[in-house]
Amino acid sequence: MAQYVWGYLPEYEKERDDILDAVDTVFRSGKLVLGPSVKAFEEEFAAYHGVEHCVGVDNGTNAIVLGLRALGVEAGDEVITVSNTAAPTVLAIDQIGAVPVFVDVHPGTYLMNVEQVEAAITERTRCLLPVHLYGQCVDMAPLEAIAAKHGLPILEDCAQAHGARHHGKIAGSMGQAAAFSFYPTKVLGAYGDGGATITSDAETEANLRRLRYYGMEKVYYVVSTPGYNSRLDEVQAEILRRKLTRLDDYIARRRLIAERYAEAFAGTDLVTPALAPGNDHVYYVYVARHPLRDKIIERLKPEGIELNISYPWPVHTQSGFAKLGYREGALPETEAAAHEIFSLPMYASLSDVDQERVVEKVQAVLAKL
Repeated sequence: MAQYVWGYLPEYEKERDDILDAVDTVFRSGKLVLGPSVKAFEEEFAAYHGVEHCVGVDNGTNAIVLGLRALGVEAGDEVITVSNTAAPTVLAIDQIGAVPVFVDVHPGTYLMNVEQVEAAITERTRCLLPVHLYGQCVDMAPLEAIAAKHGLPILEDCAQAHGARHHGKIAGSMGQAAAFSFYPTKVLGAYGDGGATITSDAETEANLRRLRYYGMEKVYYVVSTPGYNSRLDEVQAEILRRKLTRLDDYIARRRLIAERYAEAFAGTDLVTPALAPGNDHVYYVYVARHPLRDKIIERLKPEGIELNISYPWPVHTQSGFAKLGYREGALPETEAAAHEIFSLPMYASLSDVDQERVVEKVQAVLAKL
């Protein structure tokens, strides 16, 4: 199913020459799979996060899959995470036969409620998987303390938090490993699918490199541990290299857009994003909240303003995860938020004029509710 990507065309027009040069660079090199562009991007992305290693993979879901397996998670093990997330977080756990165990979220930030984590740990728990959601980080210090107490690794889901920081530490540098997606809408997005898992642990890195290439290690065609065909594309890696140099600029623009939204809706009953203590938000999405969310969305459609909901159906309530045995009411804060949250347009290439139009139309709708 084709996906329309907000902000793609304005960004492409601005960066077109560089993007086309990246493609040409790869094609002229003749090295199209795991070549110099992937290697260089891995080094540069690791350096940006202050970690030792980066392993580029084909998408964000597999970045989690390989991350879990590299950390030793196996079928039947339990992984503690949240239901207020994109389904791929949970699908990755399920894909290796592990069992997702959900804790609720904070009502203001919609991030993992770390206070509930320890009670969810059992003898089968093998990993903690916090999701740095919407552009800001989970409260990591207490989570790290819990992980250390129980001897559990942390795999950070950073798909929505490129460049976000928590008490000065960048997302992806606080666990044993971290998974990233480079889907085109992300703060750092490719021109197609892509992902990466980063770590400072040499054994984890070795596991990741083996797993992404069929399970082969030093001798090609000899599988030591069954793995995957999960390689970051050389063209996407070269594009990501170019865009990585502009990541801080993308983040600065998103923060400016977020500031304007906050100012514009300060006098209304629209609840704008709360910033968790110690966090530097990158605003992957700008998630607002209102009890009449559905009416707001419906009334804006005739104006040509389509608003997204991240996420209207918590993972634990979806039919595809019925086997987990959760019932409505199991995660009250997650479920309450799902009925009221929605996202205003947010991407680095959103123009001032377009944002002003969005603000004007939303304010008009709010005034008539």
